[in-house]
Amino acid sequence: MVVEVESNPNCESSLYARFKESGPARRVVKVRTFERRSEGEWCWVTGWTDSPDNPRCAAHAQLVEDSGAGLTYVVFGGLWGIRLKPVVLDEDWSLESRGQWGEPYLALADQNDIQYAEEVSG
Repeated sequence: MVVEVESNPNCESSLYARFKESGPARRVVKVRTFERRSEGEWCWVTGWTDSPDNPRCAAHAQLVEDSGAGLTYVVFGGLWGIRLKPVVLDEDWSLESRGQWGEPYLALADQNDIQYAEEVSG
């Protein structure tokens, strides 16, 4: 599995990373991240692309081998990475929002920090 993200307005960091797959990719709608709060916060997540008219795309999580952590879940999106917003924030997705932020990808150790699309829709 390869994650490639260009430097862009969603996230400044470019990235090219290769991971050894240990499971299938599954669509993700929410993740619990510990980047901003030590107790963690649940966030909506979407993929982000370079399309000016429709930049959103699906975000996915895939179990991969990580040389430093054993197995980890990589959450990835489009060519411009992923975009996150706290679930308490009720606004549309936008690069202009100060309450939202972009990342090239996330690496999460615990599957309990991921909510998959099929868990929401059925």
